[in-house]
Amino acid sequence: MPTVALNGASLADMPQAHGDASLPQVHRSVAVPAGVPGVSRTRQMLAFAGPGFLVAVGYMDPGNWATSIAGGSQFGYPLLAVIFISNLMAMLFQAAAARLGLASGLDLAQACRAHWSPRVSLMLWGVCEIAIVACNLAEVLGMAIGLNLLLGIPLQWGVCITVADVMLILGLQRGGFRRLEAVIIGLSALIGLCFAAQLTWLQPSATAIFAGFVPRAEIVTNPEMLYLAVGIVGATVMPHNLYLHSSIVQTRRHDRTPAGTRRAIRFATVDSTVALGLALFVNAGILIVAGGAFHRPGTAPVTELADAYRLLSPVLGVGIASTVFGVALLASGMSSSVTGTLAGQIVMEGFLRIRMSPAARALLTRAMAIVPALVATAWYGSAGASALLVFSQVVLSLQLPFALVPLLLFTTRRRHLGALAFGRRMSIALWAAALLVLVLNVWMLQRLAHAWMIS
Repeated sequence: MPTVALNGASLADMPQAHGDASLPQVHRSVAVPAGVPGVSRTRQMLAFAGPGFLVAVGYMDPGNWATSIAGGSQFGYPLLAVIFISNLMAMLFQAAAARLGLASGLDLAQACRAHWSPRVSLMLWGVCEIAIVACNLAEVLGMAIGLNLLLGIPLQWGVCITVADVMLILGLQRGGFRRLEAVIIGLSALIGLCFAAQLTWLQPSATAIFAGFVPRAEIVTNPEMLYLAVGIVGATVMPHNLYLHSSIVQTRRHDRTPAGTRRAIRFATVDSTVALGLALFVNAGILIVAGGAFHRPGTAPVTELADAYRLLSPVLGVGIASTVFGVALLASGMSSSVTGTLAGQIVMEGFLRIRMSPAARALLTRAMAIVPALVATAWYGSAGASALLVFSQVVLSLQLPFALVPLLLFTTRRRHLGALAFGRRMSIALWAAALLVLVLNVWMLQRLAHAWMIS
């Protein structure tokens, strides 16, 4: 069954026509059992398990912690509705990214370069790099704060130490992409277990939690709550993850027949949806712990990670609660470091055809994030670091449309993916979610412009 891709070229021809394979060192390196009698669907599905968790750690990075703790401690549980809706949108968008990668053989950056002029591609690359730096900024600050809380290492030294963690993780790739995925899945499970323990100690009201998942008008009418809501969207639906996912799904050596590609898309979607379900649990858990432990009438909200760490054990009455919080924060920063590093490599190679080693790319991305992190920690201390964490998530939200709109243009139109494009109902759902993101971004730009004019 022939299908048509970008600019009318066949799907099979696109990678050769517009550049090399995405992440060539691991491209189609993971074998997938053939869909034949005797091979169970479970074995095939497990072969696709992994990329979704590399994407999901980006949705559990320290930036999410900052916005969720601020939202929970200031307003209680109402922003759970925002986390839930954001994660549902993330599941839709990541399904689209996986579909693009598997159906076209191109990652999102390569598709943009093949479809648009060099000037447009350069602009999209620049915007994406800003998002990657913002993401790395959150990871650097989160890990530095974690090292400071657990080991007493000064924030400035912690910021510098974060360079080493990326090199350590990337070294695992030499043993194969599956080994890297296993480490990330392990760190994700550790984060989930830490928050399962926190929720067990907190014993929050189930009724209040369920009420928090119901959207309410106050989220839109209260400017402070809406600001945090936009930050949560930016922290949850991360633009560079769309580039990342469209590439790493291509590490599977699946059957390239139309039936095999459809099966691969289905399994990859299940993988990312399950992994993002874990991210939903962690993000909701952070906000529930903050809301249950720190949201008290007549008391100032807890908006800094350091304050949350110090207060958690006394409030919960469990001596190790703060240590468990710090371990989860450190695991979050370490695992999400891979997201920014790989995404940076993908967008640079896809948009510019500039190939750098993962180590060189990691150092470059980290260097761009370390400078503002050092300034914030040296000048303002932990308060400045926490404020910069929240702001970095707002920046991510503002960059999201520049990745999201191209992705949906490619995956909801038959002239790009042929029969593998989304159907009408799914396309409507995707564009409705994208419109919501655009509306929130317009409001945020108005708020920032107003604040700048007043100052």
